Amino acid sequence: MPDEQPLQLAVRDATVSAAYARPDNASATLVVAHGAGAGMEHPFLRGFTDAMNDDGVATLRFNFPYREAGRKFPDRPPAAISTWRAAMAAAAERSAGEPLWACGKSFGGRMASMAVAEGMPAAGLVYLGYPLHPPGRPEKLRDEHLYGLTLPMLFLQGTKDTFATPELLEAVVAKIGPTATIQWVEGGGHSFDVAGRKRDSYDIGASVAAPVAAFLRAQH
Repeated sequence: MPDEQPLQLAVRDATVSAAYARPDNASATLVVAHGAGAGMEHPFLRGFTDAMNDDGVATLRFNFPYREAGRKFPDRPPAAISTWRAAMAAAAERSAGEPLWACGKSFGGRMASMAVAEGMPAAGLVYLGYPLHPPGRPEKLRDEHLYGLTLPMLFLQGTKDTFATPELLEAVVAKIGPTATIQWVEGGGHSFDVAGRKRDSYDIGASVAAPVAAFLRAQH
């Protein structure tokens, strides 16, 4: 696997950490954001990006400012979107012209979609557990901004994810149209853990890379 290059990204009046890895002849670059409860060094994200690198995809992981500062409550969308823009710009500077995709775990993916809805360029979006609604609150849908997006989107979702009732997510994806695809992980929870299967977070993250890499290849 390629060596990771540590980076520092300037975001407004703050600086956040990032890590970039590029295999030879990368077919795409995937910029990856963490979820609300863990930063970019979480083993799930490490396993995911290592496996993506192994499949010929360059990756850039980054922290949101709240995580960098050691705060628990996620940044508001304007700050998160500014961070996304900085991360995509850093990845574009290191690109050889291959497609540049935005990907995020839960909160990170939702913020990526909001950034794209506000004009951030991307070849497409990959959601690792899209948080369609709070657990047990299916009436509180976070979907309105998705319907204006026309780029390719992959929703990789566990069938037991309490943040996205399957029937509701199916309806949202159908409403978005043919550019959006769902791939279900049978029995998977919000972090793709499956009851009765003992795997550490690194291995779980690595296991969801193959369908993402296949989706990227199918688009180009």
